[in-house]
Parts: sequence; structure tokens; C-alpha cells
Amino acid sequence: MKNPDFLSIGEVSRRTGLAVSAIRFYEEQGLVQPGRSPSGHRRFRPSDIRRLSFILITQQLGFSLDEIRRRLQSLPEARTPNRRDWERLSRDFRSELQRRIDLMTRLRDRLDGCIGCGCLSLDRCALYNPDDRAAREGSGPRFLLDSDSGTEKPG
Repeated sequence: MKNPDFLSIGEVSRRTGLAVSAIRFYEEQGLVQPGRSPSGHRRFRPSDIRRLSFILITQQLGFSLDEIRRRLQSLPEARTPNRRDWERLSRDFRSELQRRIDLMTRLRDRLDGCIGCGCLSLDRCALYNPDDRAAREGSGPRFLLDSDSGTEKPG
């Protein structure tokens, strides 16, 4: 007899839009831990739908499985996570999300300026780096990514 408190992997797939193979992969990665029926079939709690949806969304936002796993470990496994549990998890993500939003905004704004100038004004170009002066400050595309560099080039 079917237990309404638990869902089959097929039901979870239909509810989340994830392929069965993806759900099995997330299980192998320790991101969900379904129970087993007496016959050995996976049995998911309804709350696993939210957990899997959260995984899907955060992956699309660029978070790695390790980052997601680490944060999901704060949710209880023995019971369905409640609003307070999810709010705590959300606060943990909030600062990282804001950091990424700030970075993307900076990149968008600086690329607009760069693309708009058509490289006709090399004295103001955020990418122009005569004599490799930026190397003194370290590696990477600092003119576009550093929050404190603005569009100024090292002097």
C-alpha cells in the first residue's frame, strides 16, 4: 500500500522537473537522503521537493555542489525543515548572493563603458594596460573586477 507521507523517485521527478538520474546523482552526492521501502525502493519526504528545488536554483546561480552541500547540512534530516530553518539558510546565502550581485553589477557597468568607448580613448579605458603596469598589483582582470579600482589604471 502506498504511504502518502513518502514519495517515489518518479513522483519527485515529476514534481521537481528533475530527471530521475539527476535525483540519484544528488543522492550519491549526499544532498538528499531518501529512506527505503521494505522492497528497497527510494522513499522521499515531501520536504525533499523543496530541498531538490533549492539545489537546482542555487546551481543555476553558480554555486558549486560543495557549497550547496555545506549549507544544506544546517537543515535537519530527522524532521521537515521549518520556516526558521530555511530563514537561517537564507541568511547564510544572502551575503554571498549580494557579493555576486555587486560583482556582476560592477562588471556590467564597466563593460558598458569599455564597449561604448570603442577604444578611442585609451587614457580612460578600464582594460588598457600599457607596459603591463597592472602586474605590480597581482594577477587577474583587476580593472574590471576589483571593487575599489573603479576605472582607474595603476599609475
